[in-house]
Amino acid sequence: MKSQPCRRPPGLRFGPYREVRKALAALILSLPLHAAITGEVVNQSTGKPQQGATVALYKLGMQNGLELIDQAKSDPQGHFTINQEPQGGPHLLRTAFDGVTYNHMLPPGSPTTGLTLEVFNSSKQPGEAKVTKHMILLEPSGGQVQVNETYLFSNPGKTAWNDPDNGTLRFFLPEGTGGKVQVNATAPGGMPLGTPVKRVSRNENIFASDFAVKPGETRFDLTYSVPYTEGADYAGRILTKDENTYLIVPDGITLAGDNLNDLGTEPRTKAHIFGLSGNKYSVKLTGQVAAGPADAGGDAGADSDASPRIEQIMPRVYGQAKLIIGLSLGILALGFALLYRAQPSQSSPAVAAKGSDGRGRR
Repeated sequence: MKSQPCRRPPGLRFGPYREVRKALAALILSLPLHAAITGEVVNQSTGKPQQGATVALYKLGMQNGLELIDQAKSDPQGHFTINQEPQGGPHLLRTAFDGVTYNHMLPPGSPTTGLTLEVFNSSKQPGEAKVTKHMILLEPSGGQVQVNETYLFSNPGKTAWNDPDNGTLRFFLPEGTGGKVQVNATAPGGMPLGTPVKRVSRNENIFASDFAVKPGETRFDLTYSVPYTEGADYAGRILTKDENTYLIVPDGITLAGDNLNDLGTEPRTKAHIFGLSGNKYSVKLTGQVAAGPADAGGDAGADSDASPRIEQIMPRVYGQAKLIIGLSLGILALGFALLYRAQPSQSSPAVAAKGSDGRGRR
């Protein structure tokens, strides 16, 4: 008698396999969700979720800079999902809304789900944005004056100031620069970024920088150089409506001119700080920053017929503009209390009587 093959009931023949396939399919579908970058875009001007904002994921590379990985739009509830998992080094989320971009860093190992990205409505009008401090550091050396200008914008409102046509920062470049200037801008909580510059008026050497001034504090740093002749007039103009304007020179450099309020020295670097009244200045600089090793091989007879110069060996600060400006900002923020405390015997009654702002007002 032949044995009959064992037959499974029809309903059970593929049942277990179907369940396995369903489980695998569910697992595969769930993988992108676990690896996704998710969050919500919130408009801080309205206090509501923002629809239609573009959220882009970039990889930060040493050689290629920003490399776009993927992007998504926020839905009517402000939610967004980017089905990519950051791999390797740091990444950046850049949110574009109303003509302005907002950056959110994603360091390795940081959370990538449930993020809140802030945006603001923008306007071509400055609104409440204003320059609270403007510092001009003059460093004469080797026949040139290196100029570092720092503008601090404060925007206490809830609207970003963005004017691509006219720029947000307008500034004047003195004669002798040839229109060459480097501008870096730092958004609130951000990092310095190179900023496009365009000439607004060729006849008056007026330039503009296109960088949005968002709510919070935005910083602009300008660097340029002009020819230097000791004792010659050096003139400039202030185009912004500064609350406080300061001229600063390193230790060993003398600055003289009208409309200057002597505010003393910064204790650590000994840089001298002057408050400026008005929107123009014409000053005379004497002395120069001591030449470093790279400059020591100049023409020995170049100054043979020149008048005697300061013989004191001064600290090399030509490359320390950030340190001088940073420390000076700290001192200015404290209303010069530390400055006067550091040298009470040297402060004249006229200086001590001045107020804390750069224009010498009480």
